[in-house]
Amino acid sequence: MTTLTARPEPAVRPASRVVTARRRTAALALLVSAQFVVMLDTSIVNVALPSIQADLSLSGTGLSWVVNAYVLAFGGLLLLFGRVGDLVGRRRMFVTGSLVFTVGTLLAATAADQWLLVAARVVQGAGAAALSPAAMSLLMLTFPGDGRARAMSLWGAASAVGGATGVLAGGLLAGTFGWSSVFLVTVPATTAAALLARRLLDESPRGSRRRFDAAGAVTVTGAVVALVHGALGAAESGWTSPTTLATLGAAAVLAAAFVAVERRAGDPLVPLGLFRSRVLSTGVALAVLGGSTRASSFVLVALYLQKSLGLSPEHAGLAMVPTSATGFVVSLTLLPRVLRVLGPRRSLVVGLVVLAAGQTWLAWAPHDLGYAVAVLPGLLLVATGVALSFTPTTMVIAAAAPATHAGLASGLASSATQVGAALGTATFTAIALAAGPGAGFAAAFTAAAGVALVTAVLGGTVARARA
Repeated sequence: MTTLTARPEPAVRPASRVVTARRRTAALALLVSAQFVVMLDTSIVNVALPSIQADLSLSGTGLSWVVNAYVLAFGGLLLLFGRVGDLVGRRRMFVTGSLVFTVGTLLAATAADQWLLVAARVVQGAGAAALSPAAMSLLMLTFPGDGRARAMSLWGAASAVGGATGVLAGGLLAGTFGWSSVFLVTVPATTAAALLARRLLDESPRGSRRRFDAAGAVTVTGAVVALVHGALGAAESGWTSPTTLATLGAAAVLAAAFVAVERRAGDPLVPLGLFRSRVLSTGVALAVLGGSTRASSFVLVALYLQKSLGLSPEHAGLAMVPTSATGFVVSLTLLPRVLRVLGPRRSLVVGLVVLAAGQTWLAWAPHDLGYAVAVLPGLLLVATGVALSFTPTTMVIAAAAPATHAGLASGLASSATQVGAALGTATFTAIALAAGPGAGFAAAFTAAAGVALVTAVLGGTVARARA
């Protein structure tokens, strides 16, 4: 009788596991750093605007376009480039986005006049629109199951740290080395991302395509750009100005044309059948509404500190530091635990309720009690609510889409959030400035809290839904 003995495990396996674990950790760091760079560039340029205006002799309109050109390109192309990543490979889009972003950054740093700088900002925004959804979809696919909560928590923390670092570093760099340095600081990171991607990231399977849906690409990009441009115009000229109304009307026409094109397309850019999923379609609405109340809160607080409490811009910036620090800590420590216990759907509801509580505090706390009582508790609640609702909303949308459309889902989440941020900032800022520094900010924060609670109720329907 032959005795069978168990064969020992090859000695190389533990080492290979270590190598795999290290590679996954390095891949996570690479993907998270991409989001850090995108958020850093969004905020770091704002602080350098006075230096840019003085050096290039920009008008007020030209200065606003330095910001808006990036926002329009980024927001308008997110959905398109997210889907393109599904079709041509997400690692390829990650590398392409990193390189385009680097080129745009170098062009911006060396721009000698207004229009060159604005054109460079468009290139930067296009690079960010390719980079961000590719990085997010690669992260979601690389870290399934329990590892996804930790990975997405780091993603949210990178967003908070990137925004805070931009605010703090922008003024220091511009004052010490000149405004060009605020662009050049990201070049090493984006260059390294392009070089390391092939070594650390696995290419995703490509989707099959018979023909590129050019009509769908043009109409959806035009609709998003027109909508965001209309919201930016409303912040400056009001919702009833002819330019704003015409731009928003164009957005509605283009959106209708996009739906008509996609219904007839044999191989659509955005398969409308995806929206039969109640979770995905409601998740997009949550991203728009949640983005409107989250992004506007920070703009309102910055205005409130200066216009209502009379703080200088420097002191107002320092007063906002606890917000970024809290968002970072909550994203790294509390959010992973909440996600494990409640899951993304219930987590976003909790976050939105906490956000509404912070906005209500800022609206109704007596101003004469000073920053420590009237403002700081509200800021901490707002930062906690943003951290607990932003990342879970993205996870809900991504989980509701098939793996073959991970890039499209990431683009949907990011684009919807950008649109919501533009609409919310324009609306709530108009409310705050319409009635004067006292009653206006109370009304704006109260309105933002109302939207947060309505969004939480809508999120509750997703928490009970099956698909």
